[in-house]
Amino acid sequence: MPNGSLSLAARLYLLCWDAERMELTGTSCPGPLVRAGALTELAQRGMLADADGIARPLGDNRTGDPVLDGLLELVEESRPRTWTRWVTYHATYTLDAVGRQLSEAGCLRRRRGRLLGLFSAQYELDRADVVKSLREEARAVLGGPVPVEDISDRDAALVALAAAADVRTLATGNERRRHRGRIEALTERSGAAAPTLKNVFQEVRAAVIVEVTSASATGASGG
Repeated sequence: MPNGSLSLAARLYLLCWDAERMELTGTSCPGPLVRAGALTELAQRGMLADADGIARPLGDNRTGDPVLDGLLELVEESRPRTWTRWVTYHATYTLDAVGRQLSEAGCLRRRRGRLLGLFSAQYELDRADVVKSLREEARAVLGGPVPVEDISDRDAALVALAAAADVRTLATGNERRRHRGRIEALTERSGAAAPTLKNVFQEVRAAVIVEVTSASATGASGG
């Protein structure tokens, strides 16, 4: 499966998988990260617009991608919410949709597991080669040598969001600190199409950082 055919949300989800250990270990907050990717792509495509900080659908267009279209329908049918709130509001809805999509595409293998006495859908990695290829592409964006202005806004958003979520399968903490200036430039590039889009991406990315920071603090306190 060519990486370019995957949505930003799907690429972020795959990027969180460890292709060597075959485990989903990249980040503590996959749900908000994947939702942030879906929101970003819809905004970049002009299907979600910003109205004084509120995410609003534009028309009744659809992308043809079930994950993105499912989120569009959820936004349409829900009361107005800020971009920040949408990063976490029913985020598992989008995460589950991405899991099903990647399972149908052969990247993941679906299995049944029991969680707290209930059956729940779980996945195993089935295409480590796709994850490795995606990781190599993302690390090339993170470390150069291609100038930031020559990188697509979608690829820039992939790395900027993954860095915000401390995705360890992309880069170590030391690597993220070393490339801090590049990450900030990629963040700017992600919303370069319009001033309002830049504000939207900053809000979405900030919401991911808050979630990861909160999860880290909870883990450190043993809660």
